[in-house]
Amino acid sequence: MRLSKRLDLFGNEVFAALNLRRRELEAKGREVYDLSVGTPDFAPDQRLIDAMVKSASDPENWKYSLHDRDELDRAVCDYYRRRYGVEGITPDMVMSCHGTQEGMGFVCQALVDPGDTVLVPDPCYPLFRTASLLAGAKLAFYPLSAEHDFLPYVAGIPDDVADAARYMVVSLPANPVGSVGTPEVYRQIIDFAKAHDIVIIHDNAYSDIVFDSKEPGGSFLAYEGAQDVGVEFLSLSKSFDVTGVRLSFLVGRPDIVAAAKKLHGQLDYGMFFPEQDVAIAALTGPLDGVERQRMAYQERRDALCDALESIGWERPNAHGSMFVWARIPGGRMDSVDFVLELMEKSGVIVTPGASFGPAGEGFVRMALVMPPERLREAVEKIREAGF
Repeated sequence: MRLSKRLDLFGNEVFAALNLRRRELEAKGREVYDLSVGTPDFAPDQRLIDAMVKSASDPENWKYSLHDRDELDRAVCDYYRRRYGVEGITPDMVMSCHGTQEGMGFVCQALVDPGDTVLVPDPCYPLFRTASLLAGAKLAFYPLSAEHDFLPYVAGIPDDVADAARYMVVSLPANPVGSVGTPEVYRQIIDFAKAHDIVIIHDNAYSDIVFDSKEPGGSFLAYEGAQDVGVEFLSLSKSFDVTGVRLSFLVGRPDIVAAAKKLHGQLDYGMFFPEQDVAIAALTGPLDGVERQRMAYQERRDALCDALESIGWERPNAHGSMFVWARIPGGRMDSVDFVLELMEKSGVIVTPGASFGPAGEGFVRMALVMPPERLREAVEKIREAGF
């Protein structure tokens, strides 16, 4: 039997490999500090659990949904107005999806033909590369470098590459590099998209985890002209601690949303009604818990970065998201080997920067998935192991 050549597009899955070794270490009785995967350790609000239980108890809700409830569409539109101050979002600008992973697949395939060029950040969340490659696109990387505060620098993208690109993936706050967008950067991106006829796909997974600010993050769609050039993924996973339920929405330019919906309808019968009801409860409920959680993440960020700096590491880039982006000490440029060595000697598991793209080499990503005191313990283990 011959398997599809698509499988050759991807290397080994780093998280699976790290998880396998973690289990092996735990089986030997080793204490492990797993900072590799960004799964929140906070519990979801009881309101959301109650909404799921109540909805699931209705036998009618176990049938194919085939559509999003009108109440859900209104909830997304109202949420953009209430949370982000964005007016003009209408139901035809909204599509639900089972997580941004699924949604990216649909929107990328709707926008490109095989061989088309697309702009993807480097380093970036691997999904952005994967979804683009599965759509048959040719990747053109734009760097997120320390020189430009790990933010998109569109002036550095050659005109011929920009003119060839069909879409540009932007993700702020950024996983893995921890940078947060500024009004100036967003305006530059919008002007760049208009000048080169590029669609912007903005992943807004971490807008509620922004540090050193009195206010949480915002929305790309709040900026003038953004709704003309792009779409945004609104994810509830990290803000409301519902990663397993897979609640995300593609929001923005109606023709792009309609194209993604057309593909979606060929492969899926819609979001399970109890999941829709959880999303409605999250979108229409109070947000004070989300704000408390933002400050808890900031406390963790401070504990981890302060501790790393105290043992001689360069202070990581960590202005938003639930991750810190740390340069490997000693100028090492072998992040995979470093991570394996660190795991074996200290029991601390982090993610090699190289798994996020070529520009990630020399860095590691650490997830803020433990209380401050536990993070300090992890750094002490790193110090004791000689790193």
